[in-house]
Amino acid sequence: MKNKDRLVHDHREHHPQIGIGLFLITLGLALLVATNDLLKLGDVKEYFTWETAMIFIGVLLILNFQFTGGLLLAAGGVWFLMDHIDYEMPEIIETIYWPSVIILIGLGFIVSSFLKKKTKSN
Repeated sequence: MKNKDRLVHDHREHHPQIGIGLFLITLGLALLVATNDLLKLGDVKEYFTWETAMIFIGVLLILNFQFTGGLLLAAGGVWFLMDHIDYEMPEIIETIYWPSVIILIGLGFIVSSFLKKKTKSN
């Protein structure tokens, strides 16, 4: 059992490096595709905005087990990005979006407190 706990602990120690590495690879691939217009999507400046940066950083935080901050950043980025996309958001989504985000953040706090208790007891 101790060996399994050590493996889980080792995995968590190196996980931020893996998350950052995956983020940089994804960002590099996206820039490569965008700058060479491989998908014929148009100007790069349309896709690399502060809203998409918020989403990327939020996903990176979630990958590093920082769910609350990551979810808040990603949700904010998606919300602000919707203003720039030709997408008519249904009224039901407008009314439940932020309450749902707040509920998910609350659940994140509860789950993380259980995970911290579990690791402290071992």
